[in-house]
Amino acid sequence: MSAVPASVPVTSVLIVDDSRVQRNHGVQLCRELGIVDVLEAGNGREALALLAAMPAKPSVMIVDLEMPTMDGPELLMQLHQRGIDVPIIVASSRERMLIDSVQQMGGCLGLRVQHALQKPLQLDDLRSALQSLGQTAVQRAKDQAWASAIDEDALSAALDRGEISVHFQPKTDLRTGLVRGVEALARWQHPQMGFVPPDRFIAVAERAELIHRLTLDVMHQAMLQAAGWQARGLHLTLALNLSPLLLERAELPQDIASLAQSHGLSPEGVMLEVTESSLMSQPGVALGVLARLRLKGFGLSIDDYGTGFSSLGQLTRIAFTELKIDRSFVRHAPQRDSLQVILRSAIDLSNQLGLACVAEGVETMEEWRLLQQYGCTLAQGWLIAKAMPGEDIVDWCRRHRQRVPELRATQEH
Repeated sequence: MSAVPASVPVTSVLIVDDSRVQRNHGVQLCRELGIVDVLEAGNGREALALLAAMPAKPSVMIVDLEMPTMDGPELLMQLHQRGIDVPIIVASSRERMLIDSVQQMGGCLGLRVQHALQKPLQLDDLRSALQSLGQTAVQRAKDQAWASAIDEDALSAALDRGEISVHFQPKTDLRTGLVRGVEALARWQHPQMGFVPPDRFIAVAERAELIHRLTLDVMHQAMLQAAGWQARGLHLTLALNLSPLLLERAELPQDIASLAQSHGLSPEGVMLEVTESSLMSQPGVALGVLARLRLKGFGLSIDDYGTGFSSLGQLTRIAFTELKIDRSFVRHAPQRDSLQVILRSAIDLSNQLGLACVAEGVETMEEWRLLQQYGCTLAQGWLIAKAMPGEDIVDWCRRHRQRVPELRATQEH
């Protein structure tokens, strides 16, 4: 077997497709990428029989959706039922929404459906999908290491040692291009494990009843930094995330108000972000906590809007001042009509309700221009800046002014 290029960390592929022409095309692309061990199956049943007879599973399966005898979605369900864990790329000539829905179905089943591609397969798309498999394998190894190293004791010790820091991601006015605020994000640099993703240690904090301590620590650092900016003449709104578990604490509004007062910050300059699921556990208590926070002057943002099942209901029950659109509706929106419809409806809804609208995960100028066209208020994402330490914000703001003419809405040129 010839050596596989380092850029494509795949040694074997199983192509499942009822079209011989499409299988031959897939085989040819794999050969061009240096993959010699390419197996073929004409439908789901053939694929399952082949997998059962193989001593070692393939590095990846490329699965068509429309096939006789057993189609792609049914094959995924069979793989789940039989406990077969192989990375999967789904591919079809059908509409993008259907392909993406099958990918999501696989994820819900716990399968590693890594990518969803449209047919006919293109060499660059396949290369990119296969390259990411290596990155995913590295991440899975890190996840396993984190799972054993990041526990309640480690997190508590990190809080004691002051290892949890705060970074800030700018939020920019889509009409003018000017910076209006920042979102505070917790960061943990573990002495042995390196950077620990927030979703890892926040989940530990919630399970171990450390979330209140962690949140107040992050708020203290963020508010201290915001006060420092104000002393230098830089006034930015500060967005802080609240875990759903914190909304069960009746004393939370006073805790946050006391912190803001101690740092000389006005509640009107602080935005508290809550997810759609925050009211599920004890809705009466949570509604009371949020109402008291609004009475004290804090802004309330519904975070990750559109990812839950009760978005509209939540907007009628809580005095939100901001709606934050999840990145999944922003990414690739310029290329997908269905996402544009959802994005525009969310922005129109927020405008009609008198809410500020924030789009997160903005990475391209195409996405930025589309959000401008739809009348979105604010945006954050890598197009503007990644999260950074607080001491870097002032200099970054100076440099950002040079980009303002490019970012400003076209009608203002």
